[in-house]
Amino acid sequence: MIIRQALSRKSQLFLGSSPLRAIPSIRCFFCTTSAAQQYDGSYYQYPPPQGQVGAPGSEPGPSPGSSHSPSSSPDSSPLSYAEQIRRDWKQYHQFQNTTADLGTRIDPHYQPSRLVRSPPRPRDITLELLLASQAHLGHATSLWNPANQRYILGVRQGIHIISLEATAAHLRRAAKIVEGVSEKGGLILFVGTRPGQEQVVVNASGRAGGCHLFERWTPGAITNAKQILEQTPHEARKAVKPDLVVCLNPLENYVLLHECGLYAIPTIGIIDTDADPTWVTYPIPANDDSLRAVQLICGILGRAAEEGRTRRIRRAVRESAEREAREAAEAAAEARVQAVKEAMAGDMDLDLVEGWGDDGEGENRSRRERVRSKLRAREGRPK
Repeated sequence: MIIRQALSRKSQLFLGSSPLRAIPSIRCFFCTTSAAQQYDGSYYQYPPPQGQVGAPGSEPGPSPGSSHSPSSSPDSSPLSYAEQIRRDWKQYHQFQNTTADLGTRIDPHYQPSRLVRSPPRPRDITLELLLASQAHLGHATSLWNPANQRYILGVRQGIHIISLEATAAHLRRAAKIVEGVSEKGGLILFVGTRPGQEQVVVNASGRAGGCHLFERWTPGAITNAKQILEQTPHEARKAVKPDLVVCLNPLENYVLLHECGLYAIPTIGIIDTDADPTWVTYPIPANDDSLRAVQLICGILGRAAEEGRTRRIRRAVRESAEREAREAAEAAAEARVQAVKEAMAGDMDLDLVEGWGDDGEGENRSRRERVRSKLRAREGRPK
């Protein structure tokens, strides 16, 4: 209310020093109907034509006989078009400078889309970041699973508190595993079937170059994939099995984790205080009900997979360049040997062969003699 009153006073001061009639485009809304019909848009031409409404030296206003005559206004002195623009621009900046310190300032705050668009890297994991993401909040003590007792720091107001040191350590280990699988060219499947996890799952799988699932898991998609593909109307395709599965909500995807265990597929999952850490291969103790914590963990794993994928691509490019250089060197050496053979067959001087005299005079002479003797012995000619 105080800010509203201050803005009202500032606006009155501004309008008092510069009335609305200084701007003809605004004045037309306060004029009579007959006067408004006189504004044919000529004022917006620069410079306005002489003799029309809005021309320099003429003040646009209502029709003669009305109470709002231009002669009664305090700013009825003729001004050029450039002077009017200069005066309005100065008054506008004066108003901006006067009211710039009013209002509130928004400090750096949480933006939900930031963790999805630019997630942190594995080396940026800190306890402060996990604490701000509410990764330490567990469930009520009545829902406690004794299997994850080693991850619990204590109890506060009937709620288990997860140790953030254990969360950071297990998250770094999971990031290294994801990075290694991606560097070796493995297929990573990101699974998140709760509401709000679709965007982060799709973004993480795109960074890793893998697959994603944000709907219900089809039972038997791994153990009975051949029969399921035969019943689909699509073309015959080969069943693809992931090399690593990252599950953001293991409680709702127990069937998926069971099938991965039957086929020895490693899994990574967010384990809350009410879940069993033995369901997954590499558990991450954290709050799976907090969307912010889930976005943080999935974003870090996606960034780790992206780093491993980038390293694999760079290594492939470097190995390809080295292989091409090696093949070119071998082709040049083969061409040189062929030229030597042709020179010996035609009794040509080996010094005329390109690249033959690169070693030294003594070594070059002995080399020529050895080549001649071998070629003559192979052809049955006397030395």
